[in-house]
Amino acid sequence: MSLTFHWFLPTYGDSRHVVGGGHGVPTGVPGAAGGRRPADLGYLTQIARAAEQLGFEGALTPTGAWCEDAWLTTAMLARETDRLKFLVAFRPGFVAPTLAAQMAATFQRHAPGRLLLNVVTGGESHEQRAYGDFLSKEERYARTGEFLDIVRSLWRGETVTRHGTHLRVEDARLTRLPDPVPPVYFGGSSEAAGEVAARHSDTYLTWGEPPDQVAGKIDWVRRLAAREGRTVRFGIRLHVIARDTSEEAWAEARRQLDGFSQDAITAVQAGLSRSESEGQRRMLALHGGSTDGLEISPNLWAGIGLVRGGAGTALVGSHTEVADRIVEYHRLGIDEFVMSGHPHVEEAYWFGEGVLPVLAKAGLWTHPAGPVAREGTETDAVPFAAGVGRGR
Repeated sequence: MSLTFHWFLPTYGDSRHVVGGGHGVPTGVPGAAGGRRPADLGYLTQIARAAEQLGFEGALTPTGAWCEDAWLTTAMLARETDRLKFLVAFRPGFVAPTLAAQMAATFQRHAPGRLLLNVVTGGESHEQRAYGDFLSKEERYARTGEFLDIVRSLWRGETVTRHGTHLRVEDARLTRLPDPVPPVYFGGSSEAAGEVAARHSDTYLTWGEPPDQVAGKIDWVRRLAAREGRTVRFGIRLHVIARDTSEEAWAEARRQLDGFSQDAITAVQAGLSRSESEGQRRMLALHGGSTDGLEISPNLWAGIGLVRGGAGTALVGSHTEVADRIVEYHRLGIDEFVMSGHPHVEEAYWFGEGVLPVLAKAGLWTHPAGPVAREGTETDAVPFAAGVGRGR
């Protein structure tokens, strides 16, 4: 099976420095002057077209008060691209389930087969309240389960009446069904998240923790899904800094770290420490707010998490080293990789022209559009044996 790679659309802005924010923390370029790129449609189109040309399957678009609306943005970008799919993050508490099911069907009709759904329950009560949502975290996960049960029933063409604890619909039905039904991506590290993932997710997403921690999550979700009589695919969300040599890649990581002022790190960490998200807590534990010892596993750098909520780790190294780490995660069971890097246009090309050809030579990746000539592209030697694949 070919690995699947997605890129990222920074709908909060981009820069040659790390743009922080998320999980209740305001966006900004911490401690660095200049270089800000507004997230206007022209710039996001550049990123989307680059991702499509390079062979990314789709692009994740975030959700929250810190960025532009994902549904509207991707609907516009679908007209500017031909093949790229959009992994649209949204929060069930903000949209009625019947309307969400209808929106997905409309998206699939106008951009056939190009919608992927990233269901985000929401880990910050103070941000949820700004949208009129006053449920607790546990209640939000229970509502997400009810929401997905209704939506999936509607997508099957059923007439749905549900009187749940948090959601109620009567005689709901879609006049036109989505074709194909969009796959559901879901992440979360709490017990409540695992239960929802086991029952409803097609692909379970984890942030970029060290391999042993990722292996534990995969085993946990597999066991829960098996109890439901289901199997689940697995994906991972990572930043990346890939260069022709390891020295160049780590020099870029140091440049980014030098752009973080201590005041910015302190302020962001104080904000993130109030997060209710178990996944965010695990991200913070990887670096402890310190700029020392940030390579927490070979080629896995926790520096991004000093100034950014959510995914806070990056694969850093030569093209071959980064490919090696991807293979390592794949052997654990990861089949999909959601990548990003600052700035997102340039880093898409570093990864797409450097790392993806290494994986292609190893037989682990093929361009979604078919064989593509990459004239003039140089890659490192492939260190894997032929037929390397998932270990379990």
